[in-house]
Amino acid sequence: MTLQIELNGVNKFYGAFHALKDINLAIEEGTFVALVGPSGCGKSTLLRSLAGLEKISTGEMKIAGALMNGVPPRKRDVAMVFQSYALYPHMTVEENLTYSLRIRGVKKAEARKAAEEVAATTGLSHLMKRYPRELSGGQRQRVAMSRAIIRHPKAFLFDEPLSNLDAALRVHMRKEIRALHDRLKATSVYVTHDQIEAMTMADYVVVMRDGIIEQQGRPLDLYDRPANKFVAGFIGSPAMNFIPAIVGEDGAHIVLDFGKTQAKLAIGSRLSPGMSLTAGIRPEHIKIVAEGRGAFDVSVGIVESTGSATFITSATQPELTIVETGRGGARSGEIIGLAIDLAQLHLFDTTTGRRIEPENGRVGIEPPRHLHVAGHAS
Repeated sequence: MTLQIELNGVNKFYGAFHALKDINLAIEEGTFVALVGPSGCGKSTLLRSLAGLEKISTGEMKIAGALMNGVPPRKRDVAMVFQSYALYPHMTVEENLTYSLRIRGVKKAEARKAAEEVAATTGLSHLMKRYPRELSGGQRQRVAMSRAIIRHPKAFLFDEPLSNLDAALRVHMRKEIRALHDRLKATSVYVTHDQIEAMTMADYVVVMRDGIIEQQGRPLDLYDRPANKFVAGFIGSPAMNFIPAIVGEDGAHIVLDFGKTQAKLAIGSRLSPGMSLTAGIRPEHIKIVAEGRGAFDVSVGIVESTGSATFITSATQPELTIVETGRGGARSGEIIGLAIDLAQLHLFDTTTGRRIEPENGRVGIEPPRHLHVAGHAS
């Protein structure tokens, strides 16, 4: 395993504000890593620190085995693609692409040849004589990426590069970026607030909050086994349902709290009686069944259909979101039964938010009971 980027105990302070808190991260050569999290979580600060645009306060930062602490941006051999494209408006596409080579003393003919090769790869050959103002947003982003590629850097750093594009173009461009990464066998670090981008593009996802890494791993590992409630709620769309619960007196079941009513689920091992926890279940792991035939019944609140899928919101507190393939048959105001895929039930400690692992890793459901949630009598 060859490590291309290594961060060991990295901290960043802005005065008294602690922006990055003891960051440890190892990125293998050729890997596509996404840094994801809400605004202000530290992901862009971390990326800018890799680029040398921010100076870290403590810790070690290595690129291709070389210590980068104190090394200026121009000597780090990394290329950054910005959200704003950062193109030179007075230069043509060709001039934008060759600029970094020309200032390094590369001969004009050689620089032009390199630009033509990169442009052929990124679909810009017919735009070489145009200026940025004459290009669409997607074309400008291709120029920005091409300008990075032409340098053959040790790492590509992407700072929310698709944020300024419309939804359809974002989907198209994320496929292009991933395909380009695969062709170049590059090492890429990609910052985004969009967890769908992170899940679909990256080999490895790093979830950040308040300057710390909450969890890191392969996208589906984070989806299937979130380390805590924050990661569980951030990864996945629609978001995971969370329901307050308490462990029953026998320690072998939990009681879901919907305010006016409760629902009881058996678990396949014992937990501490009376323990307060949060149960999590993803919308796609809840199945609609006939009234009285599931784990509990709910009243339907809102029904939204996209044609290919139907999103159902219960009239409970807390609300539950259920996803059905196709157009579904639920109607607002009716009572439906819900069957839960208990292999996909997640339990979190209410105080710490950390994932709870039952001893034998199994949870189960009691025989169906006629439980009516959201104010409907048992």
